[in-house]
This record gives sequence, C-alpha cells and structure tokens, in this order.
Amino acid sequence: MDRGLYRLADAHVTELHSLAEVAARVPHAVVCLLSALQVHGLTAEAPHAVWVLIDRHARAPKLSYPRLRVIRASGRARVHGVETRTVEGTRVRLTTPAKTVADCFRYRRHVGLDVALAALKDYLRTRRGGVDALVEAARADRVHVRLRPYLEALV
Repeated sequence: MDRGLYRLADAHVTELHSLAEVAARVPHAVVCLLSALQVHGLTAEAPHAVWVLIDRHARAPKLSYPRLRVIRASGRARVHGVETRTVEGTRVRLTTPAKTVADCFRYRRHVGLDVALAALKDYLRTRRGGVDALVEAARADRVHVRLRPYLEALV
C-alpha cells in the first residue's frame, strides 16, 4: 500500500488490486492499453506496469508503487470510450474494449505492432463491442486509415 491508502489486513486482494490503488491515488487517470487489455480479457500477458492515460497538459503522477506507464492525449482521443468499473470498492476509469484496441494502434511504438494485432484478433473473435464501435474509436484516435487494412483482412 502507498502512503495514505488503507485496507483491512484480511481484505481480499484480486489481480486488479494495482488498478484500484492507481485509481485511488490518481483519480483523473484512465487505465488504458496493456492494463485495459488485461481487464477486458483481450490478452494473456500481465503487464509489468499500470498503463494510464492523462491529459496532455496534466502533471505526471509520481507513485512509488505500482509502477506507472503514462500516455498523454487530448481532445476526443482522451475522452472517447471511457467507462467506469468498480474494483475492490474503488471506482476505476478505463477505456472500453474498442477504444483499447484503437489505442494499441495509435501507440503501437509503445506496445508493439504484434500486441496491437493480437488485440484486434481477440476483439474480433470475441465480438466485444462490434466493428462499428471499433471504427468509431479509431476515428476518435485518428488511426482509422492505419487500422482499416488490418480490419479488412480479418473481417
């Protein structure tokens, strides 16, 4: 636990505990990319850090634990496709499955093109939100042109 965060000693801790800690300490952050892929079940990998999306002009959060990977965005790319879930009694803001896949293509230099393609395949296989939601998220992220060839090849 970080300074200022408390819990009962016998409280049940889940694999998403670090997301709840980050949401409590950085309420303006949105969980994204690899961390959101894990929450949505679109990857088998467990990220080594919590990936968060913050405003382009916001101050970068400083936490001793857990380790953060900060991604910056502004405008529609920051606010489109954000949902709220409750994790261990804490409200956690995270990107929707469609927005998460679109973000993987937008930030492919950070996560890798192989991760983005695997996320797209898993998204299409599980039909998490439909192709229309994915196209809308890609337009919000301004990566529709880059995503379209992969989408056409897989659908």
